[in-house]
Amino acid sequence: MPIIVPAARIERWFSNFADRHGPTSHTVADGALRGVAEDGSDFVANLPFDQSYDGLPDVGAFVAAVEGSVPDDWGVLLVRKGGFAVARLSGTTTGESKVGQRHVQGRTKAGGQSQQRFARRRDNQARQAYEAAAEHAARILGQRHPVVTGGDRGAVEEVLADARLTGLTVVEPWLDVPDPKRGILEQAVRDACGARIDVRNA
Repeated sequence: MPIIVPAARIERWFSNFADRHGPTSHTVADGALRGVAEDGSDFVANLPFDQSYDGLPDVGAFVAAVEGSVPDDWGVLLVRKGGFAVARLSGTTTGESKVGQRHVQGRTKAGGQSQQRFARRRDNQARQAYEAAAEHAARILGQRHPVVTGGDRGAVEEVLADARLTGLTVVEPWLDVPDPKRGILEQAVRDACGARIDVRNA
């Protein structure tokens, strides 16, 4: 599972990696900055928004590339059962956004017909929540590219299946977030703009 490191903390992260594992050599390969430490530990650092890094094998150059990779026009869509958050952004500035909750009942231990009725009601509530999320996403995001998504994968797929959203391009990183509230959305925007780093300790 990659970690997400904001641009402002990347230099410190690389420094800490070298402190823990020893002097580190950097190379650029397959669109990412790669590092191998003296003890054999290594990492692969990727730019956000599925962009390819082809700059110098240098921490400062990579940080500049992360900062410059944020699109002028993009969006965030977070969905879980009963809750969603959607935002339109220009660079790092959030424009229109919407956070909403819809009640979806939890599971029941009842059996037989009662359980079946409960399951149908729960499915209907979830579908209504997804429809509300799709409606706001279509209004706020339109057909803009790219879009960073997160929450529950099944719920996000349900929303993106709406015909009004078929023109959206989903890009990394996937954001594993809890029920989308305003603070969660704000953190998701920051995380979307950070580097994704996979670390393998020796």
